Amino acid sequence: MYNSVRTGQPNLIVNDDVESDDETSSLLGEAQHRIHDSSYSQIQGESGPPLVKIEHTSHVLEVDGNRSQHSIITIFSMWNTMMGTSLLSMPWTIKQAGFINGIILLVIMAGIMAYTSYRVLVAGRTVRVGILVEFSEAVRYYLGHVTEVIALLCSILTLIGGCIVYWILMSNFLYHIGVFIYSSTHTDPQHHNKTGASTFFGSASDVTCDNQTEIISFQNDLFGKVWDETKTVPLFLIVLVFPLINFKSPTFFTKFNSLGTLSVAYLTTFVVVKAVFWGVNLDLNTEHIGSVHYSTVFEWSFPALTGIAALAYLLQNAVISIVRNQKHPENNTRDLLIAYALVCITYTVVGAVFYATFPLHKSCIEDNFLNNIVSTDLMAFFARIGLFLQMMCVLPLLTYIIRAQLLHFIFHSAWPSLKHVLGLNVLIVCVCLVFAVFLPSIGHIISFVGGFCGFSYAIALPCAVYMMASYRDGNLTVVKVCLHGFLILIGFTNFIAQFIIIGHTK
Repeated sequence: MYNSVRTGQPNLIVNDDVESDDETSSLLGEAQHRIHDSSYSQIQGESGPPLVKIEHTSHVLEVDGNRSQHSIITIFSMWNTMMGTSLLSMPWTIKQAGFINGIILLVIMAGIMAYTSYRVLVAGRTVRVGILVEFSEAVRYYLGHVTEVIALLCSILTLIGGCIVYWILMSNFLYHIGVFIYSSTHTDPQHHNKTGASTFFGSASDVTCDNQTEIISFQNDLFGKVWDETKTVPLFLIVLVFPLINFKSPTFFTKFNSLGTLSVAYLTTFVVVKAVFWGVNLDLNTEHIGSVHYSTVFEWSFPALTGIAALAYLLQNAVISIVRNQKHPENNTRDLLIAYALVCITYTVVGAVFYATFPLHKSCIEDNFLNNIVSTDLMAFFARIGLFLQMMCVLPLLTYIIRAQLLHFIFHSAWPSLKHVLGLNVLIVCVCLVFAVFLPSIGHIISFVGGFCGFSYAIALPCAVYMMASYRDGNLTVVKVCLHGFLILIGFTNFIAQFIIIGHTK
């Protein structure tokens, strides 16, 4: 998720009647810069209204004069920001779109999101000449307070979606970690999973089409009854997570910035290593439609991919924070394009390579590709542990951003009282539990959240702000209206398509 921390915070001078918490403001900036799922995503956190209100007439916003950040750091920070848990769903998205069509759509979505991120950068510069301000201020300046509130609601809904995905994934990882430990220590031959990895890297025998086989082997003993992925493990997770999300200050969790980078690097290595052992197992010849390795070029369920890609490529909420202390601001556009190209390559390579080399029927590929690896695979075991620990640090930050945005908007304080915070966190946990128990499908959840976030925050708002700015400057043309109106239409169509494909994904 967000592993690079904002290095320079603006100095805010606020009215006396508005509560100002310097630590809260700073941590919100850090958390927004760290979380994305991206998760979404690295689900991720939106850049909603600031913790303190900025009045244009009487307050000063200054930028840290220490512009020491080089382009390589900027590019890496952008890449790191966009790389999240959507990586786990990339092979599944290619299955939904078809192999060739999936690769093309991943590139197109990267181009659209790069352009609207560029528009966010431009908007941040034009509100106050020479000063980069947060996009939320640009929204308020050009579109009014009502639109700012709508942006806040979009932010909170997206963050809640990220919490749901994290709870499902953490339940999944914790379940498989438990199964691995149980299988490794159980001495009863009838329960010993012989598909377990004989070496660290494993072989094709470590692949499964349906992990229900493992579950059935345990369901008749006490372990199987107590340790269930959807019925019990999500509840056990409350004991681990709930105390953490009630911390008044999440400073402790911001220290684990490297975990996200390490997790992405390990997952990429994991896919490449497995692909080398599996070999290429892809057949696009329509005459071989009965082949176990046959793959379609195009599928009508492709909106599942575009929905997830909208969240995977989300940078609009953090791009201004990342470039704020750029040593050479004139390189921002170039660095942005390079970062998007690298992210597109990473997502495409992981998704396409896993899909093309997967040794079983392509219909077996799940929305979390680690589910296609047996629980007793040693390399997958370390991947699940690393991701679980990373998410244990990021989930409290997700809930913190929700608390900071919502409670401060209502009560002008990120911590109005312990009662308010506990009540909000109980509500968030209950929502997460409902999905983890009854709809533990991260692919569908990410596609819906991505479709909604992509339409509202990532496409519609940047385009609307740009057209309004052009209108005020007197240079709004028919071409600009048609082009940006078309982008908004694409975003809206992508969101609506998520409802149409319900029940039709493979």
